[in-house]
Amino acid sequence: MNEDLSRKRLGRGLAALIGEIDKPAIREQEAVRADSVVPIEFVSPNPRNPRRNFAETDLAELTHSIREHGVVQPVVVRPAGAAGRYEIIAGERRWRAAQRAGLTQIPVIVRSVDDKAALELAIIENVQRADLNPVEEARGYQQLMDEHNYTQADLAQVIGKSRSHVANTLRLLKLPPAVTDLIVDGSLTAGHARTLVTAADPAALAQRIIEHGLSVRQAEALASAPEAEPDASVRERKEKDADTLSLEKLLSDRIGLKVAINHKQKGGEVRIAYRSLEQLDELCRLLQR
Repeated sequence: MNEDLSRKRLGRGLAALIGEIDKPAIREQEAVRADSVVPIEFVSPNPRNPRRNFAETDLAELTHSIREHGVVQPVVVRPAGAAGRYEIIAGERRWRAAQRAGLTQIPVIVRSVDDKAALELAIIENVQRADLNPVEEARGYQQLMDEHNYTQADLAQVIGKSRSHVANTLRLLKLPPAVTDLIVDGSLTAGHARTLVTAADPAALAQRIIEHGLSVRQAEALASAPEAEPDASVRERKEKDADTLSLEKLLSDRIGLKVAINHKQKGGEVRIAYRSLEQLDELCRLLQR
C-alpha cells in the first residue's frame, strides 16, 4: 500500500517536474532558466531513450531555429561517469540540432535521478510533446513494465493518460514488423493498426487499407471479414493518376511533410501528415503567409 502511494506521488511529481522544465516556450522570455552551460561534447545521449526516430525534416528545421535564436529550452540531463559528464534525460533532438548548428556549448538542467526515474521522465517528456510515434510509445511502456514491474494502471498514473490509452497503445506490439514499420513512417495510423491485431494476415490487410484509403470503421469491417472485398464506395475509387501523384510530390517537397490528395465524386480532400507540434507550428506559419 505504501509503495502504491509512493508511486502515485512520484508520478505526479515527475509529471509536474517535466511540465515545468521542458514545456515549449511561446516567447523567448518564458524559457526555463538553465542550471549551467556545458561543452556540448560532455553531453551524451541516453541509450535507453524510448525515442529512436529523428525525422530529417524536424532536425533541419530545429537546426535553422537554433542558428537564429540559440537553444531556447535547456536539455535535461543527469550526471554520468566522470565529473562534468552528463547523460540526456530529455531533449536529445535539441542536442543533435545544436551539434548540427555548430554550437560548442549547450544549456542544461541537471537532475540527479536513477535509471527508473530517468526512463519515466524521458517517456513523459516525449509523450507530452508528441515526439514519440505510437510504436516507440508502446515500447517505452513495455520497457517500464518489464524492467520495473509496472502495471497498466501504474503507467496511466505516471504518464497522465487513461488506462485504455495505455492498453490500446501496448496492443500495437502484437503486430508484425511489416505493420509497425508502416506506423513508424506514417503510412498507417495507430487507430487503423489496432484493428489488425487479431487479423490472420495483418500485413496484407494493412496494404489494402493504405491502397484504398479506408477509414478506421471500414478497416474494422475488413479485418473482421478479411475475405470480403471493400464496400462499393471503396471499389469505385480509381487509382491515382500521374498528375495527382506529381502534385502530391510537389506539395510534399515544398512543405517538407507528407501530402495525400484524394479525389471524390464531389470535390476531394488534401491530407497533410505531421509528427510533432513543431511541424504543425511550421505548417500553420506557412499557411498564414
